[in-house]
Amino acid sequence: MSAEQPTDRPTVVVTTAGSAQTSGTILHLQRQGYRVVATDIDTTAPGLYLADRSYLVPPGDSAGYLPRIRGICRRENAIALIPLVDEELVPVSTLTGDGVVVLLPRPEFVAACLDKHLLMRRLAEVGVPVPATGLVSEWNGSSAAPLVVKPRSGRGSRGVALSVAPEDLGELIATSPYSADELIVQEQMAGTEFTVSVVVWRDGEVQAVVPKEVILKRGVTKFAVTRRQVRVAEVCRTIQRELRADGPFNVQLALDSKGEPRVFEINPRFSSTAPLTAAAGVDEVTGLLRQATSGGPRMSDEWREGVVMVRRWADEFMDEARFTAVGVTPDAPLSDEVSHTAQVLR
Repeated sequence: MSAEQPTDRPTVVVTTAGSAQTSGTILHLQRQGYRVVATDIDTTAPGLYLADRSYLVPPGDSAGYLPRIRGICRRENAIALIPLVDEELVPVSTLTGDGVVVLLPRPEFVAACLDKHLLMRRLAEVGVPVPATGLVSEWNGSSAAPLVVKPRSGRGSRGVALSVAPEDLGELIATSPYSADELIVQEQMAGTEFTVSVVVWRDGEVQAVVPKEVILKRGVTKFAVTRRQVRVAEVCRTIQRELRADGPFNVQLALDSKGEPRVFEINPRFSSTAPLTAAAGVDEVTGLLRQATSGGPRMSDEWREGVVMVRRWADEFMDEARFTAVGVTPDAPLSDEVSHTAQVLR
């Protein structure tokens, strides 16, 4: 099947079409004048039906993923790729050698963030406040506070146990599918949780820091509100200064009993709350895309406080012909490529 060639719209590949924010990101980029190619491992991913062209890909941590995504970028003449799932981040960073702009931090920063144990140690070394953290195999039981137990590498809430009492740690480890060296233990912060968009590109200058107070979280953030928090912003700027992400990243932190922010995770990519950042006035995805591909203007740290995101299901409507062209039918096997040209009915 020949690739659908763009006319005057530059092509951007967006991965993980089934993630919470991806459908909105696809529609937003289309409104901004981009032709969007979406990928996912599952034909039921909603974003596949909204993009201008869609492909199925192997899992991001499989040997077949990089050749597949490289072929898609070449076939579609993509100028940029926006990866949105952790498993893909290391492989896709190599696509910069193909002339594709990959909207990620520098590879060294990505690698550091994907090992949560080493990340906590590195942050503590440069003076960024973090919860007490250690490998399960090395944990000495020093904290009497509730604990968080989670895989050393992983994303979302997979394998995460919250509010674990210290005396229950042994039983949890015994029943876990992970080994003691694959799990970390963290002191659980009791205060308000924030997810923070840090907007920065290759010159290393932070363009904006947008803290969002988490109101409701179910794996991903469901409800959140933008909040001005001077100390939170200071901590996030310190991370950029000391670790040099030089690309978009998202900081997850919570306040301790004294109101001090303590960082418990960093996602070296755009956050699922990037749409809230944009709604508040900092369109980090489009802004960095334009800077990286066409010398677009820097963004400013001007944004509105008190903007609330309420994440919900949204219905889309299209002709049956378009739906079946993408690849989901009641009885047909899944194809390895899906494509469509019809317009979404809105």
